[in-house]
Amino acid sequence: MSFQPDDDTRHDLTHAHGRAAEFLGLACTGPVVFGTSGTTIGRRTGDQWLRVSRSSRKRAPRPTGQGALGAEQFVPAKVPRPRLHTTLDWTDAAWFYQADVFDLVGPAISPTPDLRNDPHLDAAWWTTLKEALTGIAPAPGTKTTPRQSWIDDAFPKYLGIPAPANVERTTGHGDLQWANLTAAPLKLLDWERWGLVPVGYDSAVLWVNSLLVPDVADRVHAEFADILGTPAGRLGQLVAIAEMLQAVDRGYYPELAPLLINQARELTGVTLPQGSGLVR
Repeated sequence: MSFQPDDDTRHDLTHAHGRAAEFLGLACTGPVVFGTSGTTIGRRTGDQWLRVSRSSRKRAPRPTGQGALGAEQFVPAKVPRPRLHTTLDWTDAAWFYQADVFDLVGPAISPTPDLRNDPHLDAAWWTTLKEALTGIAPAPGTKTTPRQSWIDDAFPKYLGIPAPANVERTTGHGDLQWANLTAAPLKLLDWERWGLVPVGYDSAVLWVNSLLVPDVADRVHAEFADILGTPAGRLGQLVAIAEMLQAVDRGYYPELAPLLINQARELTGVTLPQGSGLVR
């Protein structure tokens, strides 16, 4: 999903970013960039990038082996991503702040998770992406994304079918959408959700975020046909669709709604339930 922070949040994140930069002795330049989650802020510092995130104080400290620090520790170095150099955590009032200093990399392919224009990526880019996802798989993921309890609730509500009792999982990025990928060269950004994901989920998330650009959506499906064409991969697609339909239900991505509904129907043979809030 893509959220815009309100004025109070923007002010607080800006203050927290300045506080982290001062403590770490960093001089930041250029524009401030707020993340698509609505809870992060980043800015350039030399050839690096200082990113600060805010969450509930109850989330402190960082879970072992998760997030950006866990990825730096456990995801193989061959997986292309900004490398993490320094971390800083603190709590203040009701909030837990995390500051991370990464390599500075090129801009994301899209400013939002959902793609609006064809980026015309070449065959080498797609090959590198597939190799990256293969490289993540052996890492010992500990975070489960999304949780089985969420799947249990979301499948009946958004797909009109019972939730599967068992979901085959592998270690994946967990948020593989167009605001988290760079083009030249490929880098995978934002490792907050990495961990155990349904098989096919990463490529399915990229696919549902491509539906407004049919040629790219078809390319995603073709490139990952060996995964998405399996029973486990079909389930991964349903999880990604249900997650996006929940976002639509909350007021995000309205243009994707009919496309998601059609894809859900094609995969399940079931028309969405009237009570889902998506069928008018």
